[in-house]
Amino acid sequence: MYYSIYCEDVENSLEKRKSARPEHLARLQLLLDQGRLLLAGPHPKIDSEDPGPAGFTGSLIIAEFDCLQDAQEWANDDPFRHAGVYEKVTVKPFKLTMPV
Repeated sequence: MYYSIYCEDVENSLEKRKSARPEHLARLQLLLDQGRLLLAGPHPKIDSEDPGPAGFTGSLIIAEFDCLQDAQEWANDDPFRHAGVYEKVTVKPFKLTMPV
């Protein structure tokens, strides 16, 4: 089943994001390589593809896991979480309706 991992950043998270980004992307790449990643990306703080120094307000990851507990454990071990980027992380089941 898919799970939505909605992450909200702490204020001024950009430098923390930059330092942990390689490890964060490597974990996402592993999910992608396994065929389990539906989508992933950050929420820019301003209405722009590249928010520059404005940074981001959070991230959304939708990926396949065996159960909610596995998704929660994966989210809890994210390098962004360890680096203090995220203030809050919410994990919920996600039902893909479109496209199919």
